[in-house]
Amino acid sequence: MLRMLFLIALGSGLIASPVTAANLKVTSAGAVRGLIAQIIDDYSRQTGQKFEFTVGTTGQLRAIIASDFPADLVITSAPLMGELENTGNLVPGSRADLGRVGLGIVVREGARVPDLSTAESFKKAVIDAPRIAIVDPTSGAVYDPHLYAMYKQLDITGVVAKKAVMQIGGKEVAEAVAAGQAELGVTFISEIVPIKGAKLAGPLPPALQGYTGYAAAIPKASTEPAAARAFIDALISPAMAKRWTNAGFEAPK
Repeated sequence: MLRMLFLIALGSGLIASPVTAANLKVTSAGAVRGLIAQIIDDYSRQTGQKFEFTVGTTGQLRAIIASDFPADLVITSAPLMGELENTGNLVPGSRADLGRVGLGIVVREGARVPDLSTAESFKKAVIDAPRIAIVDPTSGAVYDPHLYAMYKQLDITGVVAKKAVMQIGGKEVAEAVAAGQAELGVTFISEIVPIKGAKLAGPLPPALQGYTGYAAAIPKASTEPAAARAFIDALISPAMAKRWTNAGFEAPK
């Protein structure tokens, strides 16, 4: 699990509201980490709000939320958010759907981009790649069930297993390919786009694609519910739409 702490000091030229003395504790899925970190940085400079930002895979988030890890706002995959809603531990009506993201193929910047237009061409790209970066199944990536069903469908489960370069998360998959540790990787498009030296070769072909929605909500245990609501409103404001698109997300469906 990656934990990032943002303690942004107030400056005389910043917008004055809302300002709170306490840090807003945001616990987030890895697929949105790059964009949320950027928005946190901008929001902090504009409002003076301070943040504690914790990031993990769906499996890691499930574990830390279950352990009563303190959070004022949670940003998770839609399936996990559904689980949390069923516990009754979220503020009713606080959920906001943020967007959905598909799976993409990452290659190193400057490398040949394989044909990924069909299921068969994707299969060939996997077979041809000497090494493939994937998330370690024990990390609990939300898209693992879809990926492994796809590998089985294409009859390449054994191929992937032999060539796998295991990583702890999707961001690390893209970083491994950028560093030359693998020639190909599969992860969320949003985790490929921000990585220097990594190139999005393309999304999975439509016949293989799987989308995951993401949502934000406020736990009942939040000590800063008003600040959390204000930040959610900023995330879903029309002014943010282009930033979500540029980060690889589509509007929620």
